[in-house]
Amino acid sequence: MLFDYAVLGDTIRHVRREKGLSQEVLSGLAGIARTHLTMIENGTMRPTIETLCKIAQALGLRTSELLAMMEEKIESNDPSNGQKI
Repeated sequence: MLFDYAVLGDTIRHVRREKGLSQEVLSGLAGIARTHLTMIENGTMRPTIETLCKIAQALGLRTSELLAMMEEKIESNDPSNGQKI
């Protein structure tokens, strides 16, 4: 599988918006700075596994569910844009 941080950010943004959460609220629930969340959503910052777990939990998801959503998006697009894990 290829890992694409931009797709991860898009996935987080999509779920956040579906749940009607602002960046301010989600970042507060996850215990991270709003600017940090913004950079993750924009794909300009790579979250640690700890941060990814916090975001997933704040979204009411297991980390594996969030990653599966990201993987589905990658597989539906051209995977050559991703980065190998």
